[in-house]
Amino acid sequence: MCLLDSVLTWDDESIICTSETHRDPGNPLRRDGRLLALHAFEYGAQAAGVHGGLRARSAGVAATPFYLAALRDAHLQVTRLDDVDSPLEVLAQRIFGDTSNAIYECRVVAGDALLADARITFMLRT
Repeated sequence: MCLLDSVLTWDDESIICTSETHRDPGNPLRRDGRLLALHAFEYGAQAAGVHGGLRARSAGVAATPFYLAALRDAHLQVTRLDDVDSPLEVLAQRIFGDTSNAIYECRVVAGDALLADARITFMLRT
């Protein structure tokens, strides 16, 4: 499942992606025709995953498989995403990372409005 449409920009420390899949009636996370704001954290996790893959490719190595280990300091400013008219911008900032884990601060915004933010920890899958 890929929820992101494109990468707008990225560097070694961060990535900004965009998505309009929150309005797609076929979005696999929808239930009863609605996409809850809770799923914004999946958008953030996917942006962090894409960032890790781009960093690995840039270094000439294969991306390491990680799993989402923790979601902390999570805040939702809305209850649903499917009724947001604007495209989503998904920002992921790597605040720590080594060969066995990484921590990202993620934000999902629409225009000037913050919809959700959290800190996501990834651990090496062994």
